[in-house]
Amino acid sequence: MNQNQGQYQEKVLRAPNGMGILMLDILLCIAAVALIVFGVQGDQTLLLVIGIVWLAVPSWLLLCGIKVLGPNEALVLTLFGKYMGTLKGEGIFFVNPFSNSVNPAAESASAAALTKLAQEDKPSSGEIVKAAGVSKKLSLKTMTLNNDKQKINDLLGNPIVIGIAVIWHIEDTAKAVFAVDNYQEFLSIQSDAALRNTVRLYPYDVSEGGDEKSLRGSSQEIAEVLAEEIQQRVEGAGIKVEEARITTLAYAPEIAAAMLQRQQASAVVDARKMIVEGAVGMVELALDELSRKQVVDLDDERKAQMVSNLMVVLCAGKDAQPIVNSGSIY
Repeated sequence: MNQNQGQYQEKVLRAPNGMGILMLDILLCIAAVALIVFGVQGDQTLLLVIGIVWLAVPSWLLLCGIKVLGPNEALVLTLFGKYMGTLKGEGIFFVNPFSNSVNPAAESASAAALTKLAQEDKPSSGEIVKAAGVSKKLSLKTMTLNNDKQKINDLLGNPIVIGIAVIWHIEDTAKAVFAVDNYQEFLSIQSDAALRNTVRLYPYDVSEGGDEKSLRGSSQEIAEVLAEEIQQRVEGAGIKVEEARITTLAYAPEIAAAMLQRQQASAVVDARKMIVEGAVGMVELALDELSRKQVVDLDDERKAQMVSNLMVVLCAGKDAQPIVNSGSIY
């Protein structure tokens, strides 16, 4: 964390309830309208001027100080460039009318929306006003970041396609607003960097007989390591990473076919190995049972022939064709 990231700490602003100020402002506006009416009817210039001045300046200043927050919302306020505090808690509040709310992420979103509308042929005035009036409130809710899938080389150099989902929320509003230019973009970039560093430390899959961790076989452990690294990177931005999960994991298209053939060959070898082991056990059991029950007395040559026939029948991929031998093998 650099020095600029550590100099701001969140302080909660204790603002009075704004409902009383709002009702007072409404009553004073009604009184100002009445003064204007009486001034016009009675040719009272003083009353007319007082009513007009009140409606033009003080009433609007009081309205500018009224702030309404919903559940899990916050406002970071500055006064003439100095950090005042963070307004939290649902309800209506009254703050200094000259204070200004700050949210770089909202400002970037508004600028991007206006740029997109400018590229259209005939944007409506309502869309322009909506894009320009993006709320500067900070959401304290738990949010999900889904970045684009990336192509990264694993520990063995194999290119893989991987994507993650990061569950996060704002923990320190002052750091989120003042320590970085845009906390959402900052989290996105740091998540991509952490993902690349983590993937390069593990293979896609373990080798035969290996016990090391892999991206496919140890997804839970890899996710925990990934979440810890992302948290270390965004600590100075006031962001708390709750969880990171791998959402997409596959070989890159250029090697996917070759890796599929390798997996198929490995599966065939494993299946044949299991068949042979089972066949040897069955042949051994058959010979032991024939010898124990004295069904037939077999010499070594006949045992060898029986073993050969049983192994062919048990290990063959097709049904055996019976052959009747009416003569002697000698």
